[in-house]
Amino acid sequence: MLHGQDALSDPPGFDAARALPADAVEGEWRAADGAAIRLLDYGAPAAPLRGSILFLPGRGDAYEKWLETLAHWRAAGWHCASADWRGQALSGRLGLGDLTGHIDDFAIWVDDLAGLWAAFCASHPAPHVLVAHSMAGHLALRAVVEERVRPDALVMTAPMLGINPAWVPSRVLHPIARVITALGDPRRPAWRGDEKPELVHMARQMLLTHDSRRYGDEEFWRSRRPLIRMGAASWGWVERALASIRRLERPGVLEAVDTPVLMLATRADRLVSWPAIARAARRLPHCELVAYGPEARHEILREVDAVRDHALGAIAAFLDRTVPARGRPAA
Repeated sequence: MLHGQDALSDPPGFDAARALPADAVEGEWRAADGAAIRLLDYGAPAAPLRGSILFLPGRGDAYEKWLETLAHWRAAGWHCASADWRGQALSGRLGLGDLTGHIDDFAIWVDDLAGLWAAFCASHPAPHVLVAHSMAGHLALRAVVEERVRPDALVMTAPMLGINPAWVPSRVLHPIARVITALGDPRRPAWRGDEKPELVHMARQMLLTHDSRRYGDEEFWRSRRPLIRMGAASWGWVERALASIRRLERPGVLEAVDTPVLMLATRADRLVSWPAIARAARRLPHCELVAYGPEARHEILREVDAVRDHALGAIAAFLDRTVPARGRPAA
């Protein structure tokens, strides 16, 4: 087990975005096949306890960049936890090289989520809320569809229900990706991101957030924990992502979901497909969609205060309506 980052107590001026609280615990969870998945228990809040949130980051992400939001939820009474995805951050690599993100099939991640969710629910008080960003939103929704997890509520930010270019249907993109994947090792990176690092840095922030300070939080953690850094996805990942997206597009699949769902997304997203998100929201029977425009980029919960505060308020209001508190602090 690893405990709070470089501190035994929260010092004066504690920066929730760049340090872990003293009672946070980092350890590992073992998947069914023995794979070690890094796990963070952010620590129990002061009473009264509102419930528990499992937050899952997106492709190429690490939970370090989301600590500020976990701190917000803890202050609101939620017992928060987070985890890596297999093959990301400090949970190993499956692609070629140290930076490439790869998975042989998204079903592996769904299996991991099912096991992790069961362990989370067994060790954290109800109600149990699943919050997932981008690729994790896709995986969480698929796990709900397949009845592998049954959260009391599901919140997704910028869920990866389609990828750009949004105007090309997944039924067209998928066979193209399948052909390209077959031309070489499926674990090879699908794009390059290291020719001119300074330009990549600028372009990447333009995709993610308007807030330079919050963007810098990720760079801070990468400097402290360099092994969490990741780069491009593999061609195998691209093909498997499109295959999984097409599963959710089948008629009747989303229509059968009875879980309360909140989606937060921006029409200006250049990483995931806004039209696909809007279509999915219409198909889900108990879904609310909070839509943003050019004021928000892909990482809504790491945006400027005006956007982020609105999003956090929308999540709080949704959870108050759908999952009233019933948990109690552990004796």
